[in-house]
Amino acid sequence: MPRIKRREFMTLLAGAGAAWPLAARAQQTAMPVVGFLHSASPESNADLVAAFRQGLSESGYVEGRNVAIEYRWAENHYDRLPGLTADLIAKRVALILAAGGTVTPLAAKAATKTIPIVFVIGADPVSADLVGSLNRPAANITGVSLITHLVITKRVELLRELLPAADVIGLLVNSNNPNAEIRSRDVQGAARALGRRIHVLYASDEREIDAAFAKLVEQRIGALLVQSDPFFRTQRDQFVALAARHAVPTIYEQREYATAGGLMSYGASQADGYRQAGAYAGRILKGEKPIDLPVMQPTKFEFVLNLKTAKALGLDVPPTLLATADEVIE
Repeated sequence: MPRIKRREFMTLLAGAGAAWPLAARAQQTAMPVVGFLHSASPESNADLVAAFRQGLSESGYVEGRNVAIEYRWAENHYDRLPGLTADLIAKRVALILAAGGTVTPLAAKAATKTIPIVFVIGADPVSADLVGSLNRPAANITGVSLITHLVITKRVELLRELLPAADVIGLLVNSNNPNAEIRSRDVQGAARALGRRIHVLYASDEREIDAAFAKLVEQRIGALLVQSDPFFRTQRDQFVALAARHAVPTIYEQREYATAGGLMSYGASQADGYRQAGAYAGRILKGEKPIDLPVMQPTKFEFVLNLKTAKALGLDVPPTLLATADEVIE
């Protein structure tokens, strides 16, 4: 076996040492990193995270195997979103999933014009100035709109059918939500067209939610419509408990409220929206451009009625209402 001189050996060792960091860096950057940015908290959104992962897997990406996910939660403090976005950008993420109201993708849009952004929101993304159009969104932004504003009239109609004597309907909105006033006007317009009046109540924390229900009882308001909101979703158990305690018939947007014991819900599936966003994220990771991926909108809306809760409230549910429900919980 030929002898290697010390100088030659040191040269080989130095060369190997230089090559190792390069190989390590190549291995590290081979796995794309997705930033998951949300305005609320992880505890109440585990099902939505799972749905997003499912969408990614449908596109061939599995967390920990060939994609990494960096999670950032604002814990309902919207002022944290710019800093969390900057942190994700510093991590050199390949894409940002921005969800939990329009405030989240707007923060991401303000921070980068190059990193692709996939949003999941309830509002119209054109009116929110996120995209130029639904068919040709933007250079680095596309996503899913659950168009919650378009089903407000239906929720008021369902309350009217169940409670024909309820002339005044309470509307609970989060005062910290940037869309609060717009949503209030939308609901009031829908209610006027159906011969009903709306009494708007505001809440931005647990204590104010308690106070809002106390006002409903004090003012003898016969029904309540809870506006879609990321923070409210984290408090759904509180809503269900208060509605039962004060005997307030309440309608929500998301089925999770009804399955948790709420009276009824009407709206698109949030979980399916996150799944679709995950599928879009996978397609972008494979090389497609956001501007070539039209904003997706739901094609189906679910009406879930909790008959057990209706009976506990002493309500007689009309057979026509039962017949139109997509799911009846007994």
